[in-house]
Amino acid sequence: MAHPNTVETAENPSGSVTTSGKNVYIRRIAGVETEYGITCVAEGGSRKLGPDEIARYMFRPVVDRWSSSNIFLPNASRLYLDVGSHPEIATAECDSISQLIAYDRAGDLIVNELAQQAELSLKAEGVDAKVYLLKNNLDSVGNSYGCHENYLVGREAVLKTLGKTLLPFLITRQLIAGAGCIKDGAFHISQRAEHVWEGVSSATTRSRPIINTRDEPHADSHKYRRLHVIVGDSNMAEPTCALKVGSAMLMLEMIEAGFDIPHIELENEINAIRDCAKDISGHTLIALKNQEPMTALAIQRAYFNAAREWLKVRESFRAADPQAAGGTSDEEMHKVLDLWDRTLQAIETQDFSGVDSEIDWMIKLKLLRTYQARLGLDPEDFSHPKLAHVDLTYHDIRLGRGIAPVLEHKGLIKRWVTDEAIAHARDHAPATTRAALRGKFLEKATALGAAFSADWLRLKVNRPEPHMVELGCPFSTVDARVDTLIEYMETHAQTDD
Repeated sequence: MAHPNTVETAENPSGSVTTSGKNVYIRRIAGVETEYGITCVAEGGSRKLGPDEIARYMFRPVVDRWSSSNIFLPNASRLYLDVGSHPEIATAECDSISQLIAYDRAGDLIVNELAQQAELSLKAEGVDAKVYLLKNNLDSVGNSYGCHENYLVGREAVLKTLGKTLLPFLITRQLIAGAGCIKDGAFHISQRAEHVWEGVSSATTRSRPIINTRDEPHADSHKYRRLHVIVGDSNMAEPTCALKVGSAMLMLEMIEAGFDIPHIELENEINAIRDCAKDISGHTLIALKNQEPMTALAIQRAYFNAAREWLKVRESFRAADPQAAGGTSDEEMHKVLDLWDRTLQAIETQDFSGVDSEIDWMIKLKLLRTYQARLGLDPEDFSHPKLAHVDLTYHDIRLGRGIAPVLEHKGLIKRWVTDEAIAHARDHAPATTRAALRGKFLEKATALGAAFSADWLRLKVNRPEPHMVELGCPFSTVDARVDTLIEYMETHAQTDD
């Protein structure tokens, strides 16, 4: 395995190490966008509210307060109502795996509170109803909605080239990070695999690519790009989320560093992702260009082996980067690597017992097997309506209703972060990224009742005269311009009084 040369670097506010003219982001900014499925049934099932109707009830407090259904929250994440009446949370910018998981789970708490408020509003109108929130990617009639991942990369990265390098990894990543589902009476590893139609494209909804190349860096466009991955499943188990995101981060680190990783090019990406999803053994042969076919499992194992070698030198990159201390530690990456290895071993041996409390699709399959036995079904028969109900209920995030939350409470789904970290993320912005500045601004603007607007890149005071600050560096946590903006709000708030 060829190791890249490390070079001495001066302090670098971009959070990257430069080697061979390339930026290597050991401390990487990442975020997750989660769309939630919603449904609402009145007591006794006598009335079912449509998604549009229940979404209006859920977002009524948001609209009443902000006159918008698209806002940034106190924790610097974005809450909005997406196409198809799906509540969506886009996490604030995070710079470590654990931090990202905490903010993803905090999003669950936030939409759960909206659902609780909707139930109270309905009850006040004489409708005793239950709102169901599903953190999954398929509704009961087969419509798909997404879980998107965002990763910071350098501007020098050509997204189509980067995408082509990543495609074999992402297509087979479902083996280690899929959420599982029942489709046409059979068990599939991934929910999203059947709903993408291109490998790399600038489209998002028309053709649903695996990687979206639309150039929206949400940062200084001279320095950064945003890699937008839209093929992953929403995860209920924290370790699965850690493996999904952590393995992708390792791949990006290796690519940026010029590290020796397997060169694999698929003959047909869409055939490959479909075929892989149907085979829990991982033995599906994937046709390659100018190479003999490989199994999906062998492709994943090849990338794992490269990542294992990369971790032997990753520490030297971190040591050369003064900004890397705030990112994902080598210790946490070793945890990712250990789970990656154990998951691949489980698939190789078809003995899932070592990871069936950590990997979503294996947790779900174990649960479904239990119900198959109770119902006297063949292990390959997933056509019973009860199994479809279990499949769906696994993803309900409402406490006391969803299966996954119950399993987690009983210790049957392992944790990666603590309840305390999630509770903190619910109300506070990440302290280690640009989100800290947005959170500080939002807190003060809200307290003062100022007229303001905010997005990922900009903070703006609208009155009495417009003043705006653009935050081009996602790593910056201190900015005198933001302090000046806050002082401007305070001065004019006092004048208004």
